[in-house]
Amino acid sequence: MTAYAATALVPTKSGSRYLQQLCKHWAHNLAVEFTAEHGTVTFPRDARGADFPGDAVVTFDAAAEALSVRVDATSAEQLGAIEGAVARHLDRFAFREAPLPFDWREG
Repeated sequence: MTAYAATALVPTKSGSRYLQQLCKHWAHNLAVEFTAEHGTVTFPRDARGADFPGDAVVTFDAAAEALSVRVDATSAEQLGAIEGAVARHLDRFAFREAPLPFDWREG
């Protein structure tokens, strides 16, 4: 059960490409499902060596002008850690556009 959530709408015309790159990258170590328009990545409870009470799920949805990102987590610390990991990885893949603006909103 997730108790903490945040969303961000990241302006980019390459949302589908970045979604797929992120999902393929994380598929080596994490549970991932994705299409060109939608993806989910599950970070296990012990992600980043922390003792989190449960899994976190990141959901990506690509549109023509933006990439929507949602993080559902089980603690505030886990939420912050996953938000940071997503932003850092996306900036690496979007190096021509980086840094991309992330306006995380709770809920």
